[in-house]
Amino acid sequence: MDRWGERIFPWTGCDRRPGRRAGKLAEIADSSGFVVPRTPAWMRWLPVAYVAFVMLLETLAPTPWAVSFLLIALPVIAAYALGPVGVAAFTVCAIVLEGVVAGTPCCTGHNLHQLWETHHVAAYIATGLVGILGVALAAHRRRQEQHLVRANSLAEALMRTLLRPVPHRVGRTLAAGLYRSGEVGTMVGGDLYDIRATPYGERAIIGDVRGKGLQAVRTVADILGSFREAVYDPGGLPAVAARMERRLVREAEALPDDELFVTAVLVEYDAPAHRVTIVNQGHIEPVLISRGEVTALTGPPALPLGLGPLAKEIPVAYTHRFHPGDVLLLCTDGLIEARDHAGAFYPLLDRLRHRFSDGCDPGPDDVIDFLNTDLPRHTRVFHDDVAILALAPYDDGRAAVAESEDEGGGARGEGEG
Repeated sequence: MDRWGERIFPWTGCDRRPGRRAGKLAEIADSSGFVVPRTPAWMRWLPVAYVAFVMLLETLAPTPWAVSFLLIALPVIAAYALGPVGVAAFTVCAIVLEGVVAGTPCCTGHNLHQLWETHHVAAYIATGLVGILGVALAAHRRRQEQHLVRANSLAEALMRTLLRPVPHRVGRTLAAGLYRSGEVGTMVGGDLYDIRATPYGERAIIGDVRGKGLQAVRTVADILGSFREAVYDPGGLPAVAARMERRLVREAEALPDDELFVTAVLVEYDAPAHRVTIVNQGHIEPVLISRGEVTALTGPPALPLGLGPLAKEIPVAYTHRFHPGDVLLLCTDGLIEARDHAGAFYPLLDRLRHRFSDGCDPGPDDVIDFLNTDLPRHTRVFHDDVAILALAPYDDGRAAVAESEDEGGGARGEGEG
């Protein structure tokens, strides 16, 4: 698997052109093939800098000061960044340097016979013992790193099974998706999206599960499993939402969890009628980009999935025109609630108007690529999951251009999702 093109941290799957990487992280592969983040350069060079500092201090300090005894700490310093072999090498280096300093007449003023004085011999022994502990510490650190990497890799594989890559074309729509977990370095999160081509139109969902961690992943699996079954059944989006509601209520009873809920937006595209039908269950309104105008598509409110028993009313669907050249953007609150250094939220509508106000018809990839680069400029630290799904009606001319780009730069592939 391409660790650069598919890696979820800091961004995933939003750039099909080769050579562009969302965030270049130095990595190495262990013997099992798992990718382990490389130690920062300053940590790798820290033992060398420490040796240089001690030797400089030994030269400048008065002769009676046994500054070289500071080299006893060198193996422990090396253990923070190097492996067992590296720590052993620096241990030998420390002992040799201690002996050289102890028995070198020039510069330090020491005599050769001082090499085997009792306190120097004690320093050699102490350095050797600390070196043994440093080797053990480095070996333990390496095992812990590999264990965490394997755990993160398994969690990432689980989420990739649930959140499958968004195909470039799904039925009569073009699509693009972006996902970033709020858990740094992992793909475990509580946001979800999917799109399916069904006999009743192309149906999509985006949602946000209350909570985080493995419990949220379990709920994501339940919701997506229910959605992928219900969208092929006869009936409109309210019927799909009702089936997902029942599934979530049963899940809440099994846990038990009286506060389990999922905010979600369901979308259905009717190509012959050039319209989308929307059911919003307590989620952020979809955003329509059409001929330079950016509009939030508001409609009748409804409670999130899982809280349906609290209200007697069933969710009401509403429709909106959706023509070729339009883009429908679905997102979770991790996007609009991303804060800058002053605490201001990300101004999604304003940023989209600024970028696409020239009247050009963007595609889903254009919108995703823009948010992929613009959002990190607004905030450097993400505290919540971010999921974005962009949809557009399938247009023969636009699709031909997109498919030619895919053939030249790594196609996403076609399918029904």
